[in-house]
Amino acid sequence: MTEARLKIYEIFYSIQGESTFAGRPCVLVRLTGCQMRCSWCDTEYAFHGGAWMGLEEVLAKVAAFGCPLVEVTGGEPLLQPGCLPLLTALCDAGYEVLLETGGGLDIAPVDPRVRRILDIKCPASGESGNNRWENLAGLRATDEIKFVVADRGDYDWACGVIAERGLAGVCPLHFSPVWESCPPAELAAWILADRLPVRLTLQQHKILWGKDTRGV
Repeated sequence: MTEARLKIYEIFYSIQGESTFAGRPCVLVRLTGCQMRCSWCDTEYAFHGGAWMGLEEVLAKVAAFGCPLVEVTGGEPLLQPGCLPLLTALCDAGYEVLLETGGGLDIAPVDPRVRRILDIKCPASGESGNNRWENLAGLRATDEIKFVVADRGDYDWACGVIAERGLAGVCPLHFSPVWESCPPAELAAWILADRLPVRLTLQQHKILWGKDTRGV
């Protein structure tokens, strides 16, 4: 059987910056490539480049950090066929595994042991027409949903999605502000005023090391 190969942009050890796992030490495996072009994207550098690695090489690099929490991210990691066997191999090795995905591809084939963090694209991203709404039907309590909010229009749209799709109580919901256009305190005020059942999520790695620092 041919070993899965993946185009890896970087593998690094840091503090998990988002989700309910924020603040925990984590190994991040960033895969190259993305089919979306969000207006506020902060990982455009990972659209291209990186190096091809076999599955065993990736696992060895992850193991070298000695950390039980691993996130596979991108770009859009599910674009690469090798992503699914990587996720399963990480689970088999005993890691707690997170997948951060842009929400435009089918998440059903992902190993059920993986915690899937699904990004629902709001209108200001320019990619809201590419959300794969079918993914919502298969969500589990261990999954998470993130809305990146750029302005009041995005906020109102996200509130509508939560209400219309019955997402409250399905899994953790996160609202994360776009740093350049949505002040976190303003987003917090909206959430409090509307008593939303969501978490305000700030990207801790940007607070710690700055918004333009890579590999953190």
